[in-house]
Amino acid sequence: MSVGSWTPEDPLVNQSTEAELPGEELLHLFIRLSQEEKLESMPSLLDEKIISSNHTVMRLPMALWKTALEPFDIEDINHLIRFFTRAEMLLPNWDAGAESPVVWMAKILRQRKSPLDKQQLIWIKNHSTNKFIPNGALI
Repeated sequence: MSVGSWTPEDPLVNQSTEAELPGEELLHLFIRLSQEEKLESMPSLLDEKIISSNHTVMRLPMALWKTALEPFDIEDINHLIRFFTRAEMLLPNWDAGAESPVVWMAKILRQRKSPLDKQQLIWIKNHSTNKFIPNGALI
């Protein structure tokens, strides 16, 4: 007879984070709100289910955002930056701090050789109280 050890599975560790990735359709909705200059009205324009069930996208790691954003062009990502900048301020439980998708999207744009310009940086700072965006935490 042998004696072994057993460690129970941690459901948080074993959950698939792929399920948390925002779908293209949802991201296109967010882009459209920015394109149509309707960001300030997003709390009333977005369905309550979208607001309550998608707040976890605000804290996804950069690797998942890289995957989610592969099919999107620079202009689309810039609109998503605008959306997530305002979503953090306007939607309940959409706070992100240093883990904001805006940080990851700004890095992704730099990797694509299209960093945020001065006008975009000013817009972000004027529309958010999150001190970490767009550059992230200083390590």
